Amino acid sequence: MAEQRDDGKPGSEVEPAGQNTPAADPRPGGALAPSQGPPPLPQPSGASAQPPVDPAELEQFRQFQQFQDYLRYTQSQQGNQPAPLPDAGMVQAPPSQPAPQQGGAQPPMIPPGYQLVPTERRRAPKWLTWLGKKVIAWVLAIVILGLAATWLYNHFFPNDSGKSSAQLAQEGGGKYHTNHILSTSPYEAVREVYDAIAQNLVPQACGRMDEPIQQKFAQDLGYTDCQVAVHELNRKVTNKNKYAESMPSYVSEPIPGDRFTISSCRFGIEGGPALGAFTVAKVPKGQWLIVEHTNEPTPCPAPTPTSR
Repeated sequence: MAEQRDDGKPGSEVEPAGQNTPAADPRPGGALAPSQGPPPLPQPSGASAQPPVDPAELEQFRQFQQFQDYLRYTQSQQGNQPAPLPDAGMVQAPPSQPAPQQGGAQPPMIPPGYQLVPTERRRAPKWLTWLGKKVIAWVLAIVILGLAATWLYNHFFPNDSGKSSAQLAQEGGGKYHTNHILSTSPYEAVREVYDAIAQNLVPQACGRMDEPIQQKFAQDLGYTDCQVAVHELNRKVTNKNKYAESMPSYVSEPIPGDRFTISSCRFGIEGGPALGAFTVAKVPKGQWLIVEHTNEPTPCPAPTPTSR
């Protein structure tokens, strides 16, 4: 019975299922040959298959994870932020040893093949190091020079505050019996008193006088003691050089003896107040000590010509 085609015309037979139907092999026992390409390979059921894992690579990965654990431990001990954990998608290798307890203080062991390399500190430039050494050397040199200058000043110009006239005498002329500390010229002995007052040096001024005369010298000039007299007379000095050189160091005339009086008014004092008349006496070791003081008219009369 004839089948009706889809177009409604009777008498047509149904066409074959498709033109790609394999043709029969004319050879005896032959199989059907496909008309297009080889057949697809069979696919395994389930998820896609993964290549086999190399044990050596797995061991290296496990050691790398141990090294990361050790780095995180050391950073947490130093107060730094621990490194982030590995990616969640990475395969975690099983630990080779149990994890340390929460309260334990032992760090994880460094796996073989890894070591911590200390970070190399950046060195300063050579010119900066050289400049720093020069600056330090100059600072030390200035400090040493300052200390030396202070010591020398205090040694040659000691502070006289709080010292009595007796102490000043011991520092000045009080030891002339055993030491050569006084002048070997009588006029120089008086001139040194003027020079010391010009520089406000109490021991050098009062020390040229015998100890009992120090107090008399101060009282003759209207002061309580020799130390106060030197300080107050220094304020009246208007020209230090002229004042110190008003009294000559020596005169050409012969020395009248081992004890005589030298008048300040005789030589005409300039640059400051006249100090009166000083009686000098020769003491051991050829030195001259002031042993007496008297006032003279103020102002002094005109000086008489004399050879210096």
